[in-house]
Amino acid sequence: MEYRKVKDQDIESPDGRSLSSTAASSTLGDAGGLKGKHSWKQKSIVTVALTLLTSSQAILIVWSKRAGKYEYSVTTANFSVEALKCLLSLVALYRTWNSQGVTEDNRLSTSLDEVSVYPIPAALYMVKNLLQYYIFAYVDAPAYQILKNLNIISTGVLYRIILKKKLSEIQWAAFILLCAGCTTAQLNPSSDHVLQTPLQGWMMAIVMALLSGFAGVYTEAIIKKRPSRNINVQNFWLYIFGMIFNLVAICVQDFDAVMNKGFFHGYSFITFLMILNHALSGIAVSMVMKYADNIVKVYSTSVAMLLTAIVSVFLFGFHLSLAFFLGSTVVSVSVYLHSVGKPQPQK
Repeated sequence: MEYRKVKDQDIESPDGRSLSSTAASSTLGDAGGLKGKHSWKQKSIVTVALTLLTSSQAILIVWSKRAGKYEYSVTTANFSVEALKCLLSLVALYRTWNSQGVTEDNRLSTSLDEVSVYPIPAALYMVKNLLQYYIFAYVDAPAYQILKNLNIISTGVLYRIILKKKLSEIQWAAFILLCAGCTTAQLNPSSDHVLQTPLQGWMMAIVMALLSGFAGVYTEAIIKKRPSRNINVQNFWLYIFGMIFNLVAICVQDFDAVMNKGFFHGYSFITFLMILNHALSGIAVSMVMKYADNIVKVYSTSVAMLLTAIVSVFLFGFHLSLAFFLGSTVVSVSVYLHSVGKPQPQK
């Protein structure tokens, strides 16, 4: 009886009007539905954006080659990516300053102690980003898309060693599946060589995975050291050091070519698209962390592997074998298991 009385009572709306509990529930339901629709729309946009950017990344690098060679300087391309990301961070900061004002946590000025931690991850990312250009001498775009998932293993192991984070049994099993999937996708039944990718390609993929994993874990440790600090400020300083290190790389590797032929010598429309893709990919990952969840990253990675393979069939004559299809499926399953198999916090 008491429950019935409470249920039939009138509830006063914010503007003073009286609403029945049924009407109030309906209003709240409509508001929740609108919010849910908006959230679903944001997730959809972010998922599609990340999938397209991820799948086109390797394709654009391979497509930017001419007769199997890069006519442009890869060090200047890498510098341009860092400069564009730095500019995008400043634009995001400008919007924050307009809406929230300049605060202690979003101001660009910083101390030497705070800024001194950024050179290490910036240097690691520079080497890793340069290697991704040279690895295509040994692998094709679909193979690269699969092999770069090895950074999940390096990141997981480094999380355990450096940040002392526990890994569940499911995650360890996912690591084994990931290795098996990567190997299966590279099987070459039509040749005397068991694997399509030569040893040099595997070694570069493993080095890239280690560099990416260590840089990622180190960056997370920096962010968590001062969690209230605006992420765009932290990204800005990371990209500034990235630009400095890439400038050093230009001076060491391509100084004469840049001085004689110009900074943008050999650039094509595809090269500029590739630079834009690399810069926006980092923004897309940040958007996933803000508006979606890790499952979105998993699905995007899985679909991107398939999209890269399909587009490569038409652009580069890639042969979509059964081994590749089975291997990419196993990799997708392992990535999913690693995502859902995280240890649950103790209550």
